[in-house]
Amino acid sequence: MPDIASASYDLSHISPVWGRAIPESLIVSHGQGAYLHTVDGRKLLDFTSGIGVTNTGHAHPRVVAAVQEQAARILHAQVNIVYHQPLIALIESLRSVLPAQLDTFFFSNSGAEITEAAVKLAKQATKRQNIIVFSGSFHGRTHLTMSMTTSKTIYRAGHQPLVPGIYVAPYPYAYKYGWDEETTTDFCLKELKLLLKSQTAPSETAAMIIEPVLGEGGYVPPPARFMRELAALCKEHGILLIADEVQSGFGRTGKWFGFEHFGIQPDIVTMAKGIASGLPLSALAASAELMSHWPTGSHGGTYGGNAVACAAGVATIAAMREEGLVENAARQGEVLTAGLRKLQEEHPEIGDVRGPGLMIGTEFTTPAGEPWTERSKAVAKAALAEGLMLLTCGTYDNIIRWIPPLVINEGQAKDALGMFERALVKSA
Repeated sequence: MPDIASASYDLSHISPVWGRAIPESLIVSHGQGAYLHTVDGRKLLDFTSGIGVTNTGHAHPRVVAAVQEQAARILHAQVNIVYHQPLIALIESLRSVLPAQLDTFFFSNSGAEITEAAVKLAKQATKRQNIIVFSGSFHGRTHLTMSMTTSKTIYRAGHQPLVPGIYVAPYPYAYKYGWDEETTTDFCLKELKLLLKSQTAPSETAAMIIEPVLGEGGYVPPPARFMRELAALCKEHGILLIADEVQSGFGRTGKWFGFEHFGIQPDIVTMAKGIASGLPLSALAASAELMSHWPTGSHGGTYGGNAVACAAGVATIAAMREEGLVENAARQGEVLTAGLRKLQEEHPEIGDVRGPGLMIGTEFTTPAGEPWTERSKAVAKAALAEGLMLLTCGTYDNIIRWIPPLVINEGQAKDALGMFERALVKSA
């Protein structure tokens, strides 16, 4: 590899379809733990985690060692042809953190791919055609998953017609509605039941898919009663419940999976992002009985269950267990939430602070209560100048999301709060 640090950077050959989530063209040389280092010598506290991927931090020694060891043994062994040891080991690791009945797995490379696989499984198993999603959702950018994504029009614009048979129910986003959680829950459940009466009959509805914490749509946790009644409604009508844990899984919320906060049992769980500390890997889990309805050969993929990625997944789960990273996410989430709510008292443009564990949203609103996109973006830009990397999200990009590696300590959480406070002041 050429010494990029001493070269001129010609970025003109990178497709502009990749939008810039950070307001600078940062070129990094390496990362360690919660920090990224740029080629020009900056050390940045990374509270983006590559959009929720590097849960074990950058270059976790255990993960690095597993990748190196496996790369020297075999890089690729296609699952249709042979099985390999890391695949079998990863299945056992996943079974140890999932409910017992979710005991059968399919692997792919990305969140969108695995979500599409989950929908195909649901349709095959139920012999029904339609899918219900929720407003503000993000499920991917393949043609099918783009059609299921409702957080921003940019993800769909210019790609019509969309896949038919997808219906949108309101997500219980209490702050957006200006209601309390009970009122919001009642409204959203009423509208969901109306959808089943007026647009897609239960007998035609294969699955409902929901993010246990709304991700790209604003980092919004749903009320527990909504999730419990949603699960009961699915069971009543034989509709499969798919928990999209692509972003909320693997300790992000202070539990292994977001659905655990609600005491519910999904029929299918999709996983990606934090599963392998940065290597391309995704998985879905379902019962053996449900998987038996998926005809052999009706889905697949050359790279699904890649040996090196699986080895990284095994090492990731082991590191999370041994270092107590799930529990740490809960603890540091409390530190960040408490600090952000204190700042909210001093900066009324922070309209809401919400989210479990290390999946926290701070929503910026104008004095009139409208989304304040310019303010959130200005704060994120000012935070970067202070050495803190943050991302925005939400339909209006007026929410700053806090999604650091699960390895952060209290000192780093407080450092981030200090940088954020200075950014609030300097960008005002």
